[in-house]
Amino acid sequence: MMKRFMHGALAIAVLGTNSGYAADLSRPYEKASPPAYVSVEPVYRWTAFYVGGHVGGAFGRRTIFGDDSRFLGGLQVGGDYQLAPNWVVGIEGQYSWLAGGAQTARFGIFNLTRDRHALGSITGRLGYASGPALLYVKGGYAYQDTTYAVTSLARSAGFTLNGNKESGYTIGAGLEYLVTPNWSTKIEYQYYNFGQARFVGVSQTGIVTARSFDNNLHSVQAGLNYRF
Repeated sequence: MMKRFMHGALAIAVLGTNSGYAADLSRPYEKASPPAYVSVEPVYRWTAFYVGGHVGGAFGRRTIFGDDSRFLGGLQVGGDYQLAPNWVVGIEGQYSWLAGGAQTARFGIFNLTRDRHALGSITGRLGYASGPALLYVKGGYAYQDTTYAVTSLARSAGFTLNGNKESGYTIGAGLEYLVTPNWSTKIEYQYYNFGQARFVGVSQTGIVTARSFDNNLHSVQAGLNYRF
């Protein structure tokens, strides 16, 4: 009797298992959905203080001093503020040392020597940001460290040098690129205007020599900034 009871229980268990398996097979097959990936656009923040350095070249148009091209290198410090997603305003101070020696021009019995040592500027800038790139314009105060010397080949009654301005204005434009959140590179053009100077020399015999020339310069430079 016990043996028949166990055989009957086993038959019921097998039948229940087969029924559940058959029910699973009758259900429609649903393919699992792949995991969803969310695309996140990087956020570029331009609001920061920064310090950096630059190298490049400065050149002026050919004047009485001949070709005025030389290497430059220097430092810059500034700050930017992002007004909106695409607009950035800032202020920057820049100082550049100029390589190369003095240049001499001959005026009658006079030799006028000009030696450019450095350029400086304090400018505001306005930029338009597109992703990691910032296209900007700048302008403001300019300074030049330039010295003059006059020698005479004969006895002279004297000379004057007017318009030797240390101060002027500068305008420029550039492109800055965020390599990382803290480091950016830039390439920039800048024009410096210091007006015209006029030399007048008088020999002992009364012969007057007068010449005018400008002190304007252009610069092209590449720079690297660390942004705090």
